[in-house]
Amino acid sequence: MAEHNEFGKEGETAAADFLTEKGYSILHRNWRCGKKELDIVAKYNNELIVVEVKSRKDIRFGNPEEAVNDRKIRHIIASTDAYLRKFAIDLPVRFDIITVVGQEAPFQIEHIADAFYSPIW
Repeated sequence: MAEHNEFGKEGETAAADFLTEKGYSILHRNWRCGKKELDIVAKYNNELIVVEVKSRKDIRFGNPEEAVNDRKIRHIIASTDAYLRKFAIDLPVRFDIITVVGQEAPFQIEHIADAFYSPIW
């Protein structure tokens, strides 16, 4: 596996661990349905939390959250719709971003709750 893929997995693990420590229940990691994919799906305070994880070794080329553009948001929303239908979930949905920055653990982690909204819900 390519080095950047391994680093991305480390970032997602760090993000999931961070959420678990904060009391979130992780329902799925790297959930896939065809071409649709969600990094982390969690439950917290009777809400479904969809988390996009962005990992970077440094911020020389910008902050990680800047990579979550309109196209990516549309993809996340479509994937979330598929997830809700597949598991027949009727909960409010919140979209968060977790950024993971650093060469190795311990990483600098930032949790951006309500990072964006869907016009669907």
